[in-house]
Amino acid sequence: MKRSKPLAILMSAAIALALLTGAIAAPILCRPFYYAHIGPLRLVERTGWTEEEIKTAFDEMLDYCLGGGEFSTGVLKWSESGKSHFTDVRFLFQLDLNVLACSLGLLTALVFLSCRGRQRPASLLGRGPAFWAGAGLGTVFLIVAALAAMDFDRAFVVFHALFFPGKTNWLFDPNEDQIINILPQEFFRSCAILIFGILLVGCAALIAFDLARKRGRGETHSKLQKF
Repeated sequence: MKRSKPLAILMSAAIALALLTGAIAAPILCRPFYYAHIGPLRLVERTGWTEEEIKTAFDEMLDYCLGGGEFSTGVLKWSESGKSHFTDVRFLFQLDLNVLACSLGLLTALVFLSCRGRQRPASLLGRGPAFWAGAGLGTVFLIVAALAAMDFDRAFVVFHALFFPGKTNWLFDPNEDQIINILPQEFFRSCAILIFGILLVGCAALIAFDLARKRGRGETHSKLQKF
């Protein structure tokens, strides 16, 4: 069976992309994650809206960001400037979900071809694609997490400057775009922690899988030699 380095690199990239976009998608797709913050963040007391009104506003905003119809936020007021920001968010959310779907599809195809074809991913410096996907992605996000932990407020501003270049419509007036009152920075900090947590667990699992697989192969080879 021929071993292919390009196949190993492509598989590593697909694994890393699937894990990254999947981690980002988790707080986007899991609405109960937001609902669970309503009580601890005292959003009802802080805003004066009922829990049902808060959930409705969040759901309608998220429906739009996930490709739904017209933008709305329930009983909460919104401006055209605020809507334009969520249009930008809509593009980023859909980009993440599309990349997730494509990377999973590519990974599935590569695994199928590897199992059925005449090529297998080669070892890169003695490690498989799962190891390099986990090690590479884990290293990058450990650095990012450390920098964000030192000054989350600054990291929050840098994030918006990177993903919404040249725009200031993410700086909401809470009287004009009331949705910001139910999306405090503490919630976004929790989203970041969830994403980093999923990434770290996923990267650790990928590395452990590769190490266990290599160890299993070594033991099998040793037994065959003895036999």
